[in-house]
Amino acid sequence: MREGSVERALFSSGKNGAKKAKSLGPVVDLEEHVPPDWWKKIFNSLYLKTDGDVVEDQNITRREVDYLTGVLHLSPGDRILDLCCGQGRHSLELARRGFTRVKGLDRSHYLIQKARNQARREGLGVQFKEGDARRLPYPTDSFDAVLILGNSFGYFESTQDDLKVLTEVFRVLKPGGKIFIDVADGEYLRENFQPHSWEWISKKQFVLRERSLSKDRQRLISREIIAHIENGVIADQFYAERLYSAAELVSLLEKSGFGGITVHGERASSSQRNQDLGMMEKRILLSGKAQKEWTYLKRKKGATLKVAVLLGDPTQPDPLKPQTVFDEDDIYTVNQLKAALGELKSYQFTYLEKHSTLVHDLLRLRGKVDLVFNLCDEGFNNDARQELHVPALLDILGLPYTGSGPQCLAYCYDKSLVRGIAKELNIPVPRAFLINPEDFTFNLPFDFPVLLKPNFGDSSFGITQKSVAINLDDFVEAVSEIRNRFGYDKPILVEEFLPGKDLSLGIIGNPPESYRVLPITEEDYSALPPELPPICGYEAKWLPDSPYGRVKSLPGNLPERTEKIIVENSRKLFERLECRDYARFDWRLDGEGQPRLLEVNPNPGWCWDGHLAKMAHFAGISYHQMLEAILKAAACRLNIVAELVPASHANAD
Repeated sequence: MREGSVERALFSSGKNGAKKAKSLGPVVDLEEHVPPDWWKKIFNSLYLKTDGDVVEDQNITRREVDYLTGVLHLSPGDRILDLCCGQGRHSLELARRGFTRVKGLDRSHYLIQKARNQARREGLGVQFKEGDARRLPYPTDSFDAVLILGNSFGYFESTQDDLKVLTEVFRVLKPGGKIFIDVADGEYLRENFQPHSWEWISKKQFVLRERSLSKDRQRLISREIIAHIENGVIADQFYAERLYSAAELVSLLEKSGFGGITVHGERASSSQRNQDLGMMEKRILLSGKAQKEWTYLKRKKGATLKVAVLLGDPTQPDPLKPQTVFDEDDIYTVNQLKAALGELKSYQFTYLEKHSTLVHDLLRLRGKVDLVFNLCDEGFNNDARQELHVPALLDILGLPYTGSGPQCLAYCYDKSLVRGIAKELNIPVPRAFLINPEDFTFNLPFDFPVLLKPNFGDSSFGITQKSVAINLDDFVEAVSEIRNRFGYDKPILVEEFLPGKDLSLGIIGNPPESYRVLPITEEDYSALPPELPPICGYEAKWLPDSPYGRVKSLPGNLPERTEKIIVENSRKLFERLECRDYARFDWRLDGEGQPRLLEVNPNPGWCWDGHLAKMAHFAGISYHQMLEAILKAAACRLNIVAELVPASHANAD
């Protein structure tokens, strides 16, 4: 009823029956005239002159995007939703910066059309859509980040509707996905709003404003009379926005399931308009993370390959990790994997992470999955010595799986054994010798410096800056440290320390029939303090805050002959050691620039920022395409017939 009475009061018939805006005149209670769905009509061309112009400034937009991309650590490949995007100023700026997966949603038909037209003019690929923020038209677990900017929150009559918005945002975010809100500082405005103001919005148009608090003091009621000096009143409109404090916003986010909530402080508007800034005068900036698990949906229509993904157990200790437990970085890595696999449209994935029920779960899946994606490089019960137990179990149960079998994993876990096999194939290795458990006196057959490492193991566990010895004292200390950590009953491998480039090469596929050699990578130690040895050990892989966190991987720059030797010998080792589907080979150049094999890594690290993914990136292969290539290699090897979407099409929205 209220909306109808307002409509009748605002318009009267003009010449030729056309409707002409008419003012209500003096109003005692502004709140009484606010339509419950005022937001459906008010965001039009007049809005851009009366309110949108406060921040309709390219410099402001650039600064805001600078800030939020830095705070959220956004990457160009992230899926981003600009919710209540208006005319799309933030979405478009992100697209200009190379963000290719940006979507904008707003209720206003006028503003969405304006955004689409601007995107078309600039050739930007932002997808703009009309919609209600309380019912988002996007699948669950879709976005890496959702932005609610420019005070686009608090329009509804009830707090429950605002909570629905945040609940929907939580739903469409991926696990660990981030929300960023830029909203009016309600506490400040409650005490400092301007009850009356007016300003020119063009040479012939001006706006008069009245404001008051609602009866419960929870909303700021505004009235705008927009007039033309020749044509009279253009609009007389009422609206209301809820006033939230930072604490109230944090509480709403927590109720919606968000955690890691950070209030980034307050921000005064930097608008050049220098008149009535309204709700934009002072704002609160805050962010949070969607704390949830992946939502396992029903099988996608058209999925042709059922895959069980086998991972480490996050509920159990892991002695290889710095804190011996799965931390936030590990959870983030697993979520990145699941997000990447979610890009593959012709696969249906089930995830197995609980090792205490693993045998039962695998038995239950027999005959129901086509393939097991074995990414359990932590080993059964997160014990690296039992990494080979996982494929052995899969063999016993008759389940086909990706990657190498137990024999290959057993070979490559023993570094000295791999050296022997390499020498048998006339593949050069560094000079080396073993310190056996019963050895307590040492005779070095070659000069310092040397590198000491546990003969058994992976993930560079036990290889630190102290592993490089330049004299006898260093040597004795390194032996003592390894024995104290790993026990006196295991051998230690001592190699001559090679001064040349530190290199890695990856192979995906199965030589000799079908495989791809990834570009050789080179570790860049130029940012390392000169007193530290240039090695890619435990600190470089697990301690990003250490000086070794500055080490970067670059495309290798090698003579053609050297590269050919590395590629050919890596292929020989792949076949001889019975690697399957993918493997990584670590090499180092000696003082004369000759390559020497360090290690062979079957089922190497699959994480999004690992060496294999970096090599794939240098080859123009995205993370999800790399994972699909491994799956395809296994499917081909096992003669699993499947109509699969090519990797080049897997990233389509």
